[in-house]
Amino acid sequence: MKHFRFAVKFAYFFTCFWMFFSNVSFAYIDPSAVTYVVQAVAAVFIALGAILTVFRHKIARFFKKGKKDEQPEEKIELKDIEETDED
Repeated sequence: MKHFRFAVKFAYFFTCFWMFFSNVSFAYIDPSAVTYVVQAVAAVFIALGAILTVFRHKIARFFKKGKKDEQPEEKIELKDIEETDED
C-alpha cells in the first residue's frame, strides 16, 4: 500500500509541476509524426495483451494440474470413422 500511495503522490506532483512550469508553444505537428505515435501506442497495447494472455494461460494450466479426477478427452481414431462411397 505504501508503494501505491507513493506512486499516486508522485503522479500528482509530476502532473502539477508539468502543468505549472511548461511553456506554451505554437508549433505544427506533422500528420506523419502523429501516425508514428498512434502505431507505437497500438504496439504497446497489443504487446501487453499478448503478455497478459500468455500469463493467464500459464496460471490456468498451473491450477488445472492439481485436479487429478478429470476424465481424459476421447480420441477419435480412423477405424471409428465410417467411410461412405458416394460414387
